[in-house]
Formats: sequence, structure tokens, C-alpha cells
Amino acid sequence: MSYQQEQIKPYNDGEKASQVEQMFDNIAPTYDRLNHRLSWDIDKGWRRKAIRQLAPYHPKTMLDIATGTGDFAILAAQMLQPERLVGADISEGMMKIGRQKVAQMGLQKVITFDKEDCLQLSYADNTFDAVTAAFGIRNFADLDRGLREMCRVLKPGGHLSIAELTTPVRWPMKQLFHIYAHTVLPVYGRLISKDSSAYSYLTRTIEAFPQGELMVEILRKAGFSEASFKRLTFGICTIYFATK
Repeated sequence: MSYQQEQIKPYNDGEKASQVEQMFDNIAPTYDRLNHRLSWDIDKGWRRKAIRQLAPYHPKTMLDIATGTGDFAILAAQMLQPERLVGADISEGMMKIGRQKVAQMGLQKVITFDKEDCLQLSYADNTFDAVTAAFGIRNFADLDRGLREMCRVLKPGGHLSIAELTTPVRWPMKQLFHIYAHTVLPVYGRLISKDSSAYSYLTRTIEAFPQGELMVEILRKAGFSEASFKRLTFGICTIYFATK
């Protein structure tokens, strides 16, 4: 049995893949604006640091998992200049916005979007030089299976870079984050997105998601030969780096 199935209790029948897909379709129009406001734009710096981990390796083919509206994919294309970058997501509503942004920036020849089940990717083994994921893998119904798929489609020696929201582990940020996540975040999220469940769901997934040393162990069990992590902004975000 996978880690997610054994350990993450907040999931229930209403939060299976189809419900999650519908939720993200619903909040897609306000998703970017809300995320930047809720993080005071700090999320932009987190993305840059995650992408810089890949810069020494000059990846030519890239896959961005749970790409959403494509912010991370666009930034990776601008910073790393790969020949091809595919953004994969379950939500067509999110990717529709991503395609519009890519077209406005003239990046259609580099960035494409595919609707994919991230637990069962359609790509062949050993396809990509690098795989990335920003603030999305905590939504996987089965984390172990999702990471194994990410490892499978990576070329031998390829690299994985992940940025994910996590809970701070030290006082006072741990206590302050708990208050913020359970009061400000769901209320403000509901007011902007008009979705009563989306940002309460976000809080639960952050708190339930494995982090730090535990996540590194899970990455190694998924098939990565090396894995490391670094906490950012007092532990609100953690970036992971792994090699196949």
C-alpha cells in the first residue's frame, strides 16, 4: 500500500481525481492572482530557485507535472531555454489559461500542454532530460505512484526539481502558519475564487503532505539514486532535487 493511502487521512470520497479536476477547473480564472496574493508574491522567488537547480545541466527536453496555468513551465522555458517543454495536468480549465499565456509570449514552439493522468503518464520511458513540479504533487491520490511515473519518464541521469508548500517546523512560524492556514487562507480564497472548498482543501493537503527527510526517503524508494531538500521562507516552501 502506498504512503498516501496509509498516511494521509484528510482525503475522502469527495476528493478523488474527478472532484479535484472539477475543483481546479472552477478556480482556474482566479488561480494565479489568488496564489500570488496569498503568498505576497514570494511564490515567484520559490519557483526561480527550483528552476535554478536545473541550470547546470542544460536540459533540452522537459516535463512540467501538474502544470496548472503554466507559470512554472513559462519561467523554466525563459530561464533554461529548452528545445521542448511539455506541461501536463488533469485540469483543462487550468491549461486553457496556460495556453493563452504561452501564445501571448510567443512560446508556442517550445511549450505545449497535454491533459494527463499524472499517475499513469502516456509518455515512453526515458523521454525527458528534466521533470519539474511546483505546488501540485500534494494533490496526487497516490504520491508513490506519481513519483515512480516521474522517474520512469526521465532519462538515466536526468533530474527532478520540485517546489512544494510545507508546514514550518519551528516556533513561532509553525504556530503562525497554522493560524494563517486555518483562518486567512480559506476565507480569502473563498471570497476571491467563490469556491467554498478549494482553499480548505489546500490547507489539508499541505498539512498531510510528507516533507523533509521523509520526502527524500520516498523519492529514493520511487527510484531516484540521489535526493535532497532545502527549506525556504522559514519552511513554508521546500524545494527537492533528485537524480535518476
